[in-house]
Formats: sequence, C-alpha cells, structure tokens
Amino acid sequence: MDIAQIGIIALGMFAIMFIAYIVLYGSAATRQQTKRLQQIRFRHSENGEAKVEAQFKKAVAARRVKPHHAAGSDSKIAALALRLDRTGKDITVNQYLYGSAGIGILVALPIMLIFGAPLLGLAVGAMAGAGVPHLAVKYLIAKRTKAFNSKFPDGIELLVRGLRAGLPVTETMAVVAGEVPGPVGEEFRAVVDRVKVGKSLDDSLQETADKLDLPEFKFFCISLAIQRETGGNLAETLSNLAKVLRDRMQMKLKIRAMSSEAKASAYIVGALPFVVFTMVYMLNPKYLGGFFTDDRLIIAGLGGLVWMSIGGFVMYKMVSFEI
Repeated sequence: MDIAQIGIIALGMFAIMFIAYIVLYGSAATRQQTKRLQQIRFRHSENGEAKVEAQFKKAVAARRVKPHHAAGSDSKIAALALRLDRTGKDITVNQYLYGSAGIGILVALPIMLIFGAPLLGLAVGAMAGAGVPHLAVKYLIAKRTKAFNSKFPDGIELLVRGLRAGLPVTETMAVVAGEVPGPVGEEFRAVVDRVKVGKSLDDSLQETADKLDLPEFKFFCISLAIQRETGGNLAETLSNLAKVLRDRMQMKLKIRAMSSEAKASAYIVGALPFVVFTMVYMLNPKYLGGFFTDDRLIIAGLGGLVWMSIGGFVMYKMVSFEI
C-alpha cells in the first residue's frame, strides 16, 4: 500500500464523516428558521390562537416562497453565483472557478514532484482548490453578515421613526438606504430601486431575503406580512423587533465572551501536535520520515488525525450555541 492509496482512504473516511454529519444534523439555517417560526407562532397564539394561527399561515403562504434546492437557487451554478453575490464583492463565477483551478494546480504540482505520488497530489490539490476558495467566500459572507446584523436594528429604528412621522413605508426605506451605511443601506436601496421599477414591495423584500438568507431579515419580512394581514401598529411591531434583535445580539456577545477561554484552549490543543511535528521534522527529518514511507506509521498518523478531528468537532459543538 503506497502513500497515494493511503491518502485516498483518508479522504474517503473524512467524506463519510462529513456526509454522516449532514444526514444526522441537517442545515443549521433550516433548523434555526423552523425554531424561530415556531416561537413566533407560539407567541401570537396567546391572543386568539385560532385566528392568529390562520392569519400567520396565510401571511407566510402569501410570501410565495420558491422551492430551494441549493443555497436558495435551482442549480449549483446559480447557488454559487448567489453565494458570491452575498459577499458584496464583484466576483463572478468564472473568476471563482479559475481561482479554484489555479490553487489546485499550485498545491498538486509540488506534491507530485517532491513525493512522486500523482494520485495523492491530485487528491490534495482538488481538496485545496475546492476548499480554500469556499472558505474565503464563507469568510466574506460572515463578515458582511456581521456588519449587516450590527446595523440592522439601527435601520429598523430609523424606519420606526419615519413611520411615526407619517411617511409611507417605501419612502422610509429610502431614508434608511441613504442614512445607514454598509450592507443595510445597500440592501434597502436595492429594495427601493426594485419598487421604483414596478415590483411589489413583497416581491422586492422576498428577493432580498433570498439573497441574504438571514433569520433577522426574514423576521422583518414576516413581521410586515403579518401586520398587513392582521392590522395593527406597524411602528410598534418593528420597534419590538428591533429590541428583540438587539437582545439577541447581546446574548451572542455574552456567549462569545464566556466561551472564548474554551475556544483558545481548543486552538492551542489542536495546533500543538502539528507545530511540534513540523519543528521536529525540520530539525531531524529522518526521525519522522517514516510517517511518509512506513505503512504502519502512515495508518497510525491517519488514525490520529481522525481522532483529533472528532475531538475538535466535539469541542466546536460544545462552544457553539444557536440563539
């Protein structure tokens, strides 16, 4: 058994672990959205349970939610384009694919030339080409999402002040688009522009909700839909929503502060074996060279990586909470 076969077996084991996690736990966004919808239904059920539940179902059905297959789109290419759009950067699908191919080639060629293992080089290059751009896009999306969530309550409160002053919803959104900087102003400006060219407010909000895929913005859209169906004071409803979003953000910050020590310990414990291995290998390559040539040491090393991955996953789940 050569190093290429061992590498392929290891990749297969990690793929099986990833598929098992997806099957058992599903999408975090889907679980979070379902949880929030149940909480909204329960909260409104205290005042006329049958009536409010019927109005809630009617309001949600009126949103005309399209069936989503992959990241809010009907194809893999459209899903990738949607993810790139969520970054807020002008990145096209072709640029993303070219970058992935370039990274894969840059990683695969040195492995092929140094170790003489073409299959392992192709496997590692494919993983790097697919993983590094994906993680980079994920980081950009998370950064923009954080900026949106931090300013979104301010935008809602500005919207509330405009409604209390007697302005229509569309004009108040235009004020929010001009006054609130960052992603919040950009998204509200896109909603206002779509309304100006003839789209309804529901369709414009739904398109932005599909693009962002954020629970906070979906709460905002559902609040508007319920208010239009049941009536009531929209300004008061949005004011309560802004308070809930601020409390939610504060709770996230508290959890982040309380779990920071555990995360730092996990980072140190997880990185220490790799740092020590690299330092010893640089000082005495022959001492650890067997991990690249001896089948028994290769299997032992892969087993250690699997167990370390399981431990890291357990620690990650222990310090990750859904709010």
